[in-house]
Amino acid sequence: QVQLVESGGGLVQAGGSLRLSCAASGRTFSRYAMGWFRQAPGKEREFVAAIVRSGGRTYYADSVKGRFAVSRDNAKNMVYLQMNSLKFDDTAVYYCAADLTNWDNVIRTAKSDYDYWGQGTQVTVSS
Repeated sequence: QVQLVESGGGLVQAGGSLRLSCAASGRTFSRYAMGWFRQAPGKEREFVAAIVRSGGRTYYADSVKGRFAVSRDNAKNMVYLQMNSLKFDDTAVYYCAADLTNWDNVIRTAKSDYDYWGQGTQVTVSS
């Protein structure tokens, strides 16, 4: 069992920045990959970013590439999403997710690949 708790969401003007945090507990954090997803009103939950167990590789959705950065601190059981140059279309509930069955230590982007999810944190970007 893994528990995930996101924080750091809020209201920000377009062009601004936010840093989301996700605290993990329940299993050895360094043994699983992590991902960030988001869901806007009326839309499907979509992939945003992923990071492998060691933090050595990351991957981003095209819509956030160059603006967002995912990182992790395995000593603190934390994963972060730094979001810069925010746009109105970034408005969504953001979820962190844990991928415990990623035996090949690859980047995975499908929701079905992730085993545990946080409750989400709201990010609202005003135009």
